[in-house]
Amino acid sequence: MNQFQIKPTIQFGADALKRLCTLPSQRALVITDQAMVKFGITEMVIHHLQANHMAVEIFADVTPDPDISVIARGMKAFMAFQPDVVIAVGGGSVIDAAKGVLYTLAQGGQLTQKPYFVAVPTTSGTGSEVTAFSVIKSNTEKWVVVDEYMLPDLAILDPNLVKSVPAHITADTGMDVLCHALEAYVSNQASDFSDALAEKAVQLVFRHLLDCYQHGNDLHAREKMHNASSIAGMAFTNASLGITHSLAHALGGKFGVPHGRANALMMSQVIAFNADFHHQCNTAAALKYTRLAALLGLPATNAREGVRSLMVAIDVLREQLGLPANIQACGIAESDFNAALATMVTLAKQDNCTPTSPRSASETELETLYRHSFLSASLT
Repeated sequence: MNQFQIKPTIQFGADALKRLCTLPSQRALVITDQAMVKFGITEMVIHHLQANHMAVEIFADVTPDPDISVIARGMKAFMAFQPDVVIAVGGGSVIDAAKGVLYTLAQGGQLTQKPYFVAVPTTSGTGSEVTAFSVIKSNTEKWVVVDEYMLPDLAILDPNLVKSVPAHITADTGMDVLCHALEAYVSNQASDFSDALAEKAVQLVFRHLLDCYQHGNDLHAREKMHNASSIAGMAFTNASLGITHSLAHALGGKFGVPHGRANALMMSQVIAFNADFHHQCNTAAALKYTRLAALLGLPATNAREGVRSLMVAIDVLREQLGLPANIQACGIAESDFNAALATMVTLAKQDNCTPTSPRSASETELETLYRHSFLSASLT
């Protein structure tokens, strides 16, 4: 018996932030980071909440790749204020941290009732505002927690909040969107419902990501990429992901490579592996990649041509976005990479995204994918 869950409610479009004025709540805890405070986005949120006569408390201690200590401090802030609504304002790290706070409080029996949970993303990448996933760091390892309890009740997608995102972050997060859609599309848990969302997200990325990167104030392109992020998120929260993410989680945890960039470095290698590109190229994943290539208007008269066309298109996009050509180009010394390789392979094998990969990968195969990506992210 299969299931497809649609949550949260999504408020989207210019001025979507005004939805905060209508929340039937009295006490709001805003979880955010110092960048959102510095750039005035937190103040915009507070303005709407106070217009709704709500008491507001700010927890702005979230750091990139939040760890357990951030979660603990957030729990303490929550218990001291006792809010009836929690509003996460920021990128994936902030939303993941808010999820971690609520989930840990619930697991510890410290919540009598779950507060209304609102996610306001300020980057177009993780899709965390519509997923049951949270990534929390412990020492140098990234742990993926998956639980429906962490799904927000409301996601607010306002393109005005992302138009000033720097180009390099736009590139990293945009490639994360693409990877979410691609991996959900070929996941062994994919369905007609997730496929429809994944296909649309891929089309939106190829149509609008480069415009966002080159012309950050293009509000139309920003809105389309913001939507694509959530659409891909809805696909993968139902279908899950694959080994591109497993490999990227371990690489990012060990060397601090931004998550979307790590995905971009592994993406073509994993597509070739999933498709069995160098041999028969007749897997179910190969056929789905070929369909995507055709939807994008790329040459796809047979599976091998379609898979190659998709990989070429991804490689060209990565280059246009100014992203590194390989792992080594991220400033990682070969000796350090080799020293960490066995640990990264083990972590990738154990990652929660690995079981839904369309093709099972041994530790030897995961190591080969890492080694090839160290020298070149492209197969074409």
